[in-house]
Amino acid sequence: MITLFHSPRSRSSRFIFLLEELGAPYEIRYVGIRRGDGSGAVDAANPHPHGKVPVILDDGQMVFESAAIALYLTDKFPQNRIGPAVGEAGRGAYLTWLAYYAGVMEPAWMMKFAQVELPRGTPGWPPAEEAMAHVTKALEAGPYLLGETFSAADILFGTTFALFMGGPMMPETPLLRAYVDRITGRPAYARAAGKDEA
Repeated sequence: MITLFHSPRSRSSRFIFLLEELGAPYEIRYVGIRRGDGSGAVDAANPHPHGKVPVILDDGQMVFESAAIALYLTDKFPQNRIGPAVGEAGRGAYLTWLAYYAGVMEPAWMMKFAQVELPRGTPGWPPAEEAMAHVTKALEAGPYLLGETFSAADILFGTTFALFMGGPMMPETPLLRAYVDRITGRPAYARAAGKDEA
């Protein structure tokens, strides 16, 4: 049984979606977190070292950070094929997209949000617009990041785009709108949305 430590309307919401896609046995423990508007506080019931979500516990093992959780869960529950297994075609691209999300996209978006510009090459990631151009190119060949195959990488990217697309961080385009609609139109997404709130 997977335990997901979750706070509504946060990054952990997408892991209810992933767990539903995987058909994995899980329980949700609702915890408080610090919010961007200054509300909330660190919850002593949350095992995450920085008081954030998501974090999962599985048979005494704690896993946190979105890309790590996605990989852990898709490897543990391969039956619905939400991530290519070791040795399968597409595994390298899958790992690359998970790492790209955490190591390139999120830092690039945060730099844009904070209106920080660093000299090219210094931080190791491109400006947000350049990163989005790379994602757009992949989706033009799509319909998913792995081509015809839906994966947990699409859950990370698609749910993030759903939150920010159309705002100052990310212009809406017909391609991105169609991608977000494909992701959020999945039955598992609807089931997860019903469990987001305590």
